[in-house]
Amino acid sequence: MSNADDHAPTAADGGQQPPKPVTIAFVLYPGFTALDIIGPFEVLAFTPGHDAVFVAAEPGPVTDDTGRCQLIASASLDQMTAPDVVVIGGTLSTKEPDQAVVRWLRRVHPATTWTTSVCTGAIYLAAAGILDGQDATTHWAWAGELERRGARYTEQRVVERGKVITAAGVSAGIDMALTLLARLHGPEIAMGLQLGIEYDPQPPFDTGSPSKAPAEMVEFVRSQLYTLAAPEPASS
Repeated sequence: MSNADDHAPTAADGGQQPPKPVTIAFVLYPGFTALDIIGPFEVLAFTPGHDAVFVAAEPGPVTDDTGRCQLIASASLDQMTAPDVVVIGGTLSTKEPDQAVVRWLRRVHPATTWTTSVCTGAIYLAAAGILDGQDATTHWAWAGELERRGARYTEQRVVERGKVITAAGVSAGIDMALTLLARLHGPEIAMGLQLGIEYDPQPPFDTGSPSKAPAEMVEFVRSQLYTLAAPEPASS
């Protein structure tokens, strides 16, 4: 039986060359949700052979949707021309998706190995035409917005269709990243990493999805999210 080493590139001296790093672009934009990005980053950045890069319109600090957390982009979108994997998180904002990011997604997606989203990051993929007519998931409160942009919402924690993986709200990014890790390197690597980060969810309440929570709670939380997400009134 052959193995992966049988097909590794051979160096000029006859030795095998190390495999090319997997470049993973974690996309930042003003108002991103921090855990959407940091959850997958913690899973994927520790894996040997991964080059995990924060990218944004310009290198430098980018502030999240609380206004209190910043991540530092080390590369611009223009510099990151051919990532192997894209991870885009969502935002609490109801503003239209950043068009520079949407255009970049359209450019790089055809050549990626995997294109992924967490929470309302799926709306960015939909805006780029990547989810047209496809099953996908996002935060439940934004399901209608996802469908308005051409995707078919499904209430699953992780949805895999071809080379596109979408995850539901915020914490589901860790599940998505473990699913992706299994596709990249096999389930044993993913299971070992899950053990390494001690990801063993045991939530204190069984209200983590709209199908489990009381209807009145769903509507209350929905209204609170929409209030938080409403754009600031223009100053006079």
